[in-house]
Amino acid sequence: MAKIDELIALVGRYKELEIDSQIDYEKFYLYSIITHSTAIEGSTVTEIENQMLFDEGISAKGKTIVEQMMNLDLKRAYEESIRLARLNTLITIDVLKTLSKLVMQNTGSSYKTALGEFSSAKGDLRLVNVTAGVGGKSCMSYQKVPAKLQEFCDWLNTQRVRKMTMAERYDLSFEAHYRLVTIHPWADGNGRMARLIMNHIQFEFGLVPAKVLKEDKGDYINALIATRESGNISIFQNFMADEMTKTISSDIETYLKFTEESGEKLLKGGEKKPKSREIILSLLRNHPQYTAKKLADDIGITEKAIEKHLAKLKAEGRIKRDGPDKGGSWIVMD
Repeated sequence: MAKIDELIALVGRYKELEIDSQIDYEKFYLYSIITHSTAIEGSTVTEIENQMLFDEGISAKGKTIVEQMMNLDLKRAYEESIRLARLNTLITIDVLKTLSKLVMQNTGSSYKTALGEFSSAKGDLRLVNVTAGVGGKSCMSYQKVPAKLQEFCDWLNTQRVRKMTMAERYDLSFEAHYRLVTIHPWADGNGRMARLIMNHIQFEFGLVPAKVLKEDKGDYINALIATRESGNISIFQNFMADEMTKTISSDIETYLKFTEESGEKLLKGGEKKPKSREIILSLLRNHPQYTAKKLADDIGITEKAIEKHLAKLKAEGRIKRDGPDKGGSWIVMD
């Protein structure tokens, strides 16, 4: 089985188990993405510490202000990225600069060059040549950056609107990551931006978003280097498919272990707990006027998850809508 095919099969299992329908799933998964992304850049703030920082405003003991601001900045950038992704906003240089500004807002630097001043804290494109990675490999000349970045935006916007399978959408997101980090448009924050744009595409397509684990930083960098040296994008795409396969497998294993230990799937007497869709059908039989929000409140999962279930039930012919979205009612097709 190809690496991407293995990933798609696991994503199917992930969806089947409704792991992404749990309360606060999106929030905590995003916190995990942010924690690992900043850890690759040197942050030592943990997921638990970020949860306290983001939700309670409580600073982590023994962690620097720079580390914590790095995580807060990236959270704001992801929130804006998700908002734009849901609107299917075109990717432009201005959009990329806005997101970069959020990523580096409190940790960026100002630079003075013969061509003038620029600031990574403002999302400005670099006006100097830079090196990156072990061995000091020179990045693309700064003079080429604006044209190459426009070329990247044009390519990505063209690809986003074509009809694609889930595997092709994942491959597109991985390639966008590689292309952006290769252009290296900013003096700082290029890795975080490349991973953010990869996730941005995944959010737009409703995919389970990828995260690069901090413990795999070495393999991640080596995959980028090998792709650059060979010109073979499948090297990085395969690495990311492997990385996602590993994280999703771990999430599935953890979920199954938890539900087994907690007895969450069993009722008294060993009876199986009904799935969310069966509970929805039962509620709609007795309360045809229920909204998605009311169903979410009663069942204890997100409204977005409820809407997914309703769409599937309609497609399967198990329910239909009588009347408009507002003021109408549901009919359960028993």
